[in-house]
Amino acid sequence: LIPGYPASFMTNPHPFGHDTLDAGDPNQPKRALGTFDATCIVIGAIIGVGIFFTPSKVAALTQSAGYSILAWSLAGCIALCGALAFAWLGQRYRANGAQYEVLRDAYGPLVAFVFVFCNCTAVQAGAVAIISLVCVDNLVRCTGGDALSPHVRTFAAAALIVVLIGANIAGVKFGATIQNLTVVAKVSVLAWIVILGFSSTAAVAAHPTPFDTHALSGWQGVIAALVPAFFSYGGWQHALWITGEVKDPTRTVPRAVLGGVGIVVAIYVAANWAYFQLLGQPAVAASTSLAAESVARHFPNMGARFVAGVVAFSAFGVLNAQLLSGPRLVYGMARDGRFFKAFAALHPRLGTPWAAILLLGLTALALLFAAGESAIDKILTGVVFIDCVFFIATGFAIWLFHRRGGQKASPTVLAAVAFFCCGELLVFVGAYLVPETRAASLIGLGWIFAATLLYLIRFRHRSNTPVRL
Repeated sequence: LIPGYPASFMTNPHPFGHDTLDAGDPNQPKRALGTFDATCIVIGAIIGVGIFFTPSKVAALTQSAGYSILAWSLAGCIALCGALAFAWLGQRYRANGAQYEVLRDAYGPLVAFVFVFCNCTAVQAGAVAIISLVCVDNLVRCTGGDALSPHVRTFAAAALIVVLIGANIAGVKFGATIQNLTVVAKVSVLAWIVILGFSSTAAVAAHPTPFDTHALSGWQGVIAALVPAFFSYGGWQHALWITGEVKDPTRTVPRAVLGGVGIVVAIYVAANWAYFQLLGQPAVAASTSLAAESVARHFPNMGARFVAGVVAFSAFGVLNAQLLSGPRLVYGMARDGRFFKAFAALHPRLGTPWAAILLLGLTALALLFAAGESAIDKILTGVVFIDCVFFIATGFAIWLFHRRGGQKASPTVLAAVAFFCCGELLVFVGAYLVPETRAASLIGLGWIFAATLLYLIRFRHRSNTPVRL
């Protein structure tokens, strides 16, 4: 049936909501995170640096303020449907790395392994490396200093990564506290930009900017704009990665996912409206420092430096979110017996998956020093398709569980899953319409092939018995 997975699963699936190990296992991490912590992890993983820059690309692709708002709203609807689907799964899976378990139970361990491997070594490691550089650049702008030399810039970014590796090894509550502070700060700043939009006397441009020879028009532009817009919404899946350390996960995880995504959608649509109010459509489409230019309309002397500081702080929060939740996927897979045993270990005193945190952090450092910024950017562009594939696979898993009879989903959840999967397919089409993304997709396919090869050579015949240390 499914290679490497018991045939009995097709007729007798795992009971939903199980932990990978027994609840009384002393090696299980403590459930220390409440609803506010989990919600901040979701919001912090979604709101990164993109909302301060990505609207320019969306405006350029759509060539219209109205179409831009439509693209952000449509991407938000897709994200909310995805959040509803993941909230349903969050009620039924309670262990760390729950998305791994969902994919394993739906499609077998090979698919789940490929997801975790690609996510750790490409998606998250690449994101950590790039965002650390963004953080350093904006810290320099905030202080008014001169641009750093390439070597100093790289070492400063590496220092940030090392600090956050240590912070998250020190304890989940320590990492969550950093996350909470950065989320409150970045939401406050975006709300402030929206307030500035209300006080602006500028009118939203009613006419489109001139089309260039490669521009897309109408609905083509909206569909293409779904790619940068939707991936600015990505991050709610982090709640499923830290489920094993959340108090009362059957209630907390759905609240965190739905509440966090709902807050972000409202903030993103309002912030984009404010950008157009403050600058007008042509200026938004042409901007290279959108948030700074918007604030400078009211505060010309301090706006740019202030926003640079906010972007740096926001980037720091996203770095922390990646190193807080991402390693739990590797830890969950290792506990399931499908990865090296060392990564199933918790620190004996701190109770954190220290080896998994080190794996993600050191991989990011290796990319930072060995690949360089341009190569990492190509990797991230290529793995856009990986994200799409596994988002769709995770959502479609609910249909599979429903059909197998293990747990029936309500019509509302099934409709949300259908809309979410169709929306993700639109993102696929949008990515194909952009030549750079289309060409880089070969990198993503290569990463999937490498992960599959590693699994077949090293982990295919491993026992499916959970690891007990």
